Amino acid sequence: MHKVLRLPAPAPTTGCCNCGGTAHNLTQYQQYYQMLYRPAPATTTTTNATTALRTQSTTPTQADALALAKKKRLRKPRYAKYVELLEVTELTASERKSRVKRLKSKKLAEFIQKTQMQILEKRAREERRFLKKGKASSGDVAQLLLAENWKKVKGSSEETAQRQPVEYQKIDLDAVDSSILEAGMYDDKPLIFFGKEMYTKQIIANPDEVLKILKSFHNYRDIIESMENERHDNIEADLSSYSLNAPKHTDEAAMLDPFESIEPYIDIQETQKAAVKIQPNINAATAKSKKRFKSKVHANEEQERLSKHRALSINLTTYLNVCVSANMLSRALSTIFAYRTRVKKNNTQQKQNIISIDLYNILLHGYAGKGSFDRCQELFKLIHEDGLQFSEQTYAAAFECLGRVESDAQNQQLIEQYITQAEQQGYSLNQIMDRSKFVSDQRDIALDAIRRVRPDFTPVYVAPQLGYDNQLLNDLNAYVIPVGEETNEIAEKNCNIMNSKRGYSKAQLEQLAREQLQVELNGSITIKSIEKSKEFANAEFCRTKLKELDQSWRKQIAAAIVRDLNTLRAQVRFKPHGYMNYYTYLKVLDSSHYTDILIKEIYKLAEGSETFSPTVGQLYKELGQKVQQCYQIELKKHNGTLEKIGEIYSSYCELWDSGKSQDNTRQMWQRLVHEQRHSGPSMDLPEVPWPANVLTGVGRFLYNILMRDIKIDSQIMRQKSKSKTATTTTPQNVLPAFYTLFRNQGRLVKEEVKPHPVLSRLLRASRQQTLTFDSNLVPMLCPPQPWSTPHNGGYLLNKSELIRLPQQAVQQWERIQASNPQHLYPALDSLNQLASVPWRVNTQLLDVIIEVFQNGGDAKLDVPQPPSSLPPLPTLPTAAEIESGEANPVSPAERAKQFREKLGHRRRQAEMYSLWCDALYRLSLAQHYRDKVFWLPHNMDFRGRVYPVPPHLNHLGSDLARSMLIFDQAQPLGVDGFSWLKLHCINLTGLKKRDSVRERLLYAEEIMPEILDSADNPLTGRMWWSKSDEPWQTLACCMEIANVQRSPDPAAYLSRFPIHQDGSCNGLQHYAALGRDAAGARSVNLAPSAIPQDVYSAVAALVERTRKTDAQNGLHVAAALEGFVRRKVIKQTVMTTVYGVTRYGARLQIARQLKDIDDFPKDWVWPASTYLTTKTFESLREMFTSTREIQDWFTECARLIAGVCSQNVEWITPLGLPVVQPYNRQEAKHAPRSGLRVSNTMSTDLYERPNILKQKNAFPPNFIHSLDSSHMMLTSLQCERQGLTFVSVHDCFWTHACTVPELNRACREQFVALHSEPILEKLSEFMLHTYSFRDTDFTNDGSVEDLSKRQLNRTLRQLPQKGDFDLRNVLDSVYFFS
Repeated sequence: MHKVLRLPAPAPTTGCCNCGGTAHNLTQYQQYYQMLYRPAPATTTTTNATTALRTQSTTPTQADALALAKKKRLRKPRYAKYVELLEVTELTASERKSRVKRLKSKKLAEFIQKTQMQILEKRAREERRFLKKGKASSGDVAQLLLAENWKKVKGSSEETAQRQPVEYQKIDLDAVDSSILEAGMYDDKPLIFFGKEMYTKQIIANPDEVLKILKSFHNYRDIIESMENERHDNIEADLSSYSLNAPKHTDEAAMLDPFESIEPYIDIQETQKAAVKIQPNINAATAKSKKRFKSKVHANEEQERLSKHRALSINLTTYLNVCVSANMLSRALSTIFAYRTRVKKNNTQQKQNIISIDLYNILLHGYAGKGSFDRCQELFKLIHEDGLQFSEQTYAAAFECLGRVESDAQNQQLIEQYITQAEQQGYSLNQIMDRSKFVSDQRDIALDAIRRVRPDFTPVYVAPQLGYDNQLLNDLNAYVIPVGEETNEIAEKNCNIMNSKRGYSKAQLEQLAREQLQVELNGSITIKSIEKSKEFANAEFCRTKLKELDQSWRKQIAAAIVRDLNTLRAQVRFKPHGYMNYYTYLKVLDSSHYTDILIKEIYKLAEGSETFSPTVGQLYKELGQKVQQCYQIELKKHNGTLEKIGEIYSSYCELWDSGKSQDNTRQMWQRLVHEQRHSGPSMDLPEVPWPANVLTGVGRFLYNILMRDIKIDSQIMRQKSKSKTATTTTPQNVLPAFYTLFRNQGRLVKEEVKPHPVLSRLLRASRQQTLTFDSNLVPMLCPPQPWSTPHNGGYLLNKSELIRLPQQAVQQWERIQASNPQHLYPALDSLNQLASVPWRVNTQLLDVIIEVFQNGGDAKLDVPQPPSSLPPLPTLPTAAEIESGEANPVSPAERAKQFREKLGHRRRQAEMYSLWCDALYRLSLAQHYRDKVFWLPHNMDFRGRVYPVPPHLNHLGSDLARSMLIFDQAQPLGVDGFSWLKLHCINLTGLKKRDSVRERLLYAEEIMPEILDSADNPLTGRMWWSKSDEPWQTLACCMEIANVQRSPDPAAYLSRFPIHQDGSCNGLQHYAALGRDAAGARSVNLAPSAIPQDVYSAVAALVERTRKTDAQNGLHVAAALEGFVRRKVIKQTVMTTVYGVTRYGARLQIARQLKDIDDFPKDWVWPASTYLTTKTFESLREMFTSTREIQDWFTECARLIAGVCSQNVEWITPLGLPVVQPYNRQEAKHAPRSGLRVSNTMSTDLYERPNILKQKNAFPPNFIHSLDSSHMMLTSLQCERQGLTFVSVHDCFWTHACTVPELNRACREQFVALHSEPILEKLSEFMLHTYSFRDTDFTNDGSVEDLSKRQLNRTLRQLPQKGDFDLRNVLDSVYFFS
């Protein structure tokens, strides 16, 4: 310190930096700041002033710029980031922090020094120009002025130093170690200098002096932080002094940086003299060429700009909604004002794209809720300034605001004024009330305001259109009664649609609805696990400890949330108001909600497997989604939606009870909503999902608490503690409960979150025997809310997505929003029909499956085995055994082989554990619902294929999953029902695929003893059922047949068992129908035949014929396959060929089947699978020529659309559903680990380049999938109208045994009707309209681009030729679906 400080004469010293007085704190720190970064004098050996200044110039030459750019390109920051992630020790972490702080400090110093020199040079130029006007000698004066100016700078610096406090003058900064100054300690801790030992003791002994020092330091640091993120000009004043009534004239001094404004060599008045802008002299040789646009994601700069605008618009909409919900209206207002001011610098079109009337409407409703009409009027002026037009929602907000203000003459005059203004704009009061969206009491308040001046006004709401607008379904419109024309007398035959919904009283349904609402409000459901495990000796002790930990964690989490939110608040406080931050999103919920979310996540992570853990990014997103889901439910509770749903659902239950309706569920719901539109919130409110970057930021906030504040004592499981530790109350070995590790995932290394081993052991030992599921992952206890709009349906409160799409895929949503609502009704009604079917668990079969599962599973029966059943790998001999001669030395090849086997063993363990957990969840849920009726809400993928929303317990999936569920509604078998039941049993075995129906029924009678034995002794008898292709479904059918066989009257037996009618290679059926291919149609049973045509057996026969020829010619792989070219081996490949399977995928499919054959030599699996893949593809091409032509046309169209037009392939299904393939090129962007600011960028498929390879390969299968989903939906709606119970698993249709004939008839009729439409012609017409180029788009220069455009137009018109197959033959084909 003696080297650093010049010690003063012995006199009493005062404060270290005279910072005790608060009035001079800011000035002193500003002066200190200037002193730290004062430009050092130039060191040069010459006396020329110009040369001296040249060394100080911060303007780089062109050579310097090129060298710097090259240096930047050579950087590889991702390696540095990876190294940083690996630095986990305390020492390396602090060193990294110090390095970062030094870097920030250096950058700031360089920036200030560069700015100072630029100002000096500008001054010199101005004075030179002034002297030129006075006809002075330019050369001499220039040198004179520069030298003089440099002296001024030095003098002013010395002057400033003299004005410093005495303590600062004592500091010789040249003697201070550079690392101390460069470390940027002012960012973290104050750097205090003391003169003498005695003074140090006096200061430390006086807390008030220390507090004054720290207070002045904090003031200085706050100013630095507020500058750090100020990337733009000061665009807003303080809201308290902000008024929208008059334009702002900002003082230039106020716009300057607070530190820049006190520099001694800057005079604001002198800068105002330079009124004329100086244009730089740009030489054509040295002029910078325009930067070439390069992007892997966007086609051009315009697309990139539109993408950014779209992302910003989405972020602003979400942020403003959250601000209004959190009652942070000032922040919402400043955000709008900030972006409004920012876009003024750009063109008007950009402003209109970003600041829309919808954003103003959000804020208007926020102020209207408080009755703040003055603020609303100021916003109205802004709207007019921006050139925006009022919408119906704007007037609704104005009326709401005026309705909350006390009625007087002025109030009524304003209401009348806005009514007149709306009418002049073309909006009637009825339109305003009908088209606006309301929450809580907004509708009632707005109506009350209107009635102050129009007392007799009663809004007339436009009735919804209930019917279809589709040629395939217009015949069903005959059953639709328009809204307002309902009568009490409805013909009984027209109420057949309610047959599949009968059997439940209103009281029963309302009770079920209350239970379902409670589950959704809780957010999760906890059930008992069926896992059979031994009780640990210390289980009770561990449960007690876990309970104590739970209580401790809750306290820690609550305190951490308050602490971190306060930190965020303090940081946000000193940032500009105009940017979006995560603090606002985190203020929408109480800390108790965050505590519950984190506690559930702790248990979920702690119970995870050893082989899989979520990555940090996945955990961010998952936690963010939990917060969003909780926020949406809380919002519905507070805005009146929950209460109104209860009222409408009660009326809906009454309709189910009475059965007197000829409407489907969507039409019933629409009528009920329309009846109650006179009051309360709107029921068609679209929920605004949070963008992915917001979910990540919110999740990161909770993740930091999870990793930093959740602790566990490493010795918590020790029951017998030593005497020393027993007396202490505080745990001595507290460690973080979670840590991260890096694991290879393919070509990437991902950071994963793992629980501490002690925590995992504690949970395992406590054996909670429970499983917890989110409420949107389990079946519903009451009928789901019907889909009436694309945004409302499924669960009562939880958000259900209509279409399963990645978050960046917004293009299809745009098409859906723009389409006619009636065009979506067929898809919505089909989802509602499938969701309205009540289910129950087949308890008789469930008990058998649980017994097998608890006894260790069975691979042959497809019941997963635990990973512990996998035999361990043989170990290599140790070095000691080799030295002693007990074992032979191990070669490198053997070690490499063991390493590969170990990797395979771990992979197999992971697969087994995954399958075992899936079965555990499914069986535990089935056990929980075994005595309950439940419903499965449905949604669809982007092609229109439907799926149940609950993933664990449903009728999709494996044989085991399908076997456990039966219909809740029982129906008598009737005359032919028993025959259909027996036929279904034989179909499931797969033994009589090539036999007629009559032969199958005869075979069923022959093996009736085996069927009955299987039903009576499923695990101890002859187990005939276990040899079936679908063993568990076969066993369930055997049990049902036994019950019917032993009943007194089989025709009157009430059966709940579903009978399946499966399509015969349904993808090829659609291809054959599209091309009218007679040969192909016969091979897939579109044409009538005495026995079923099995395309899989036909392809296998062709492959076998080729194999025999190759074997005779000496091909070894063909000889090895003798006797193994079976139907089952190539079935999956044939089935998926039409769905775009690649040769690689087909090879894996065939290899998997060959591995399952015990007799097949395992060494030949890969060569044989390659051989069979080639022969299978050749045989299919030989059999289905028309199919291949259509598939090639699809592929070529998609390739040209994606490659030439740079657009995603889209089409409209025959039922009117818009489809857009969501395959785009995206840059891999890592989520930021810190920061308050919400990023304005997000990826959307609207403006990104398409992935050409995926687009062209996926179009043929996706289009065929959209056709088979259309066929299923048509059949679904026809069956519902006839009162049949209908369920589908894609191309496999289920119904009661007594209604199979009606299902078969409807299925065939709808297939013929679908393919009677000009499907390919309409597709070609749509693509020509959407993608083709006009004559003016051609350059006629013979370029590749021009030729590609012409090829696109030509290809879209060249439809494949069709055959002469008559589709009406399908109506008489017995084996089309069987």
